Amino acid sequence: MNTKTRIITALCLFCLLSAGRAHAQWVVTDPGNLAQGIINAAKNIVHTSSTAGNMLKNFQETVKIYQQGKEYYDGLRKVKNLVRDARKVQQTILMVGDITEIYVTSYERMLSDPYFTPEELSAIALGYTKLLEESAHLLTDLKTVVNENGLSMNDKERMDIIDRCYTDMLQYRSLVQYYTNKNIGVSYLRAKKQNDLDRVMALYGSPNERYW
Repeated sequence: MNTKTRIITALCLFCLLSAGRAHAQWVVTDPGNLAQGIINAAKNIVHTSSTAGNMLKNFQETVKIYQQGKEYYDGLRKVKNLVRDARKVQQTILMVGDITEIYVTSYERMLSDPYFTPEELSAIALGYTKLLEESAHLLTDLKTVVNENGLSMNDKERMDIIDRCYTDMLQYRSLVQYYTNKNIGVSYLRAKKQNDLDRVMALYGSPNERYW
């Protein structure tokens, strides 16, 4: 492994592992494990919840995992002055945190929304699960860059994986936001028909073009 590759690998490892405190391995604070925990909790909502109240109760497990992950992501945001490729690794992982935050904060509000049925809430959770799984797959690809099985790559192969994961994660973050906005838009339209916009506005904020 040449000097450039060693430097990039070391910086990527530092970026991935230094979230508030240093760790020797990815698996100690693994963003993939954090994402998978959220995915498993979301699946649990889909498969075991039959009422909005039951969904809200089960969703508390998702919130707990999110709070654990938030500490990691907040620490990672403080890592500065990275070279370009290590910065892309950092930003790709942080986007997983963004996706998780969009899901947790938005779905928690939807659970209090009278204009969604339990069946619809379950379907919405399933949609989030699919999107979360796709973003987690990108973390698996990124992981090969910094683990031993990625050391045989040349610099171009390594950079190509980092660039692809970064670009694809940008798209998934946008897609999760779009999916969220469209679901909220359904609630606005239903509330408008019932002359009950104030209640929904109090929950999500004032409507704008992003929800339509």
